[in-house]
Amino acid sequence: MNIRQKLSQIAAYNRTVRELSQLSNTQLRDLGITREDIKSVARTAAN
Repeated sequence: MNIRQKLSQIAAYNRTVRELSQLSNTQLRDLGITREDIKSVARTAAN
């Protein structure tokens, strides 16, 4: 993995965390995740 790919992954992780964090608990529950799951979901989405 080169530096450009790594930076792209970091940006995708940060974007996913930011977007999911803005959702209400009800919206997150509708997606099947909890606040505690956000970082894990973001890691998966970034890869």
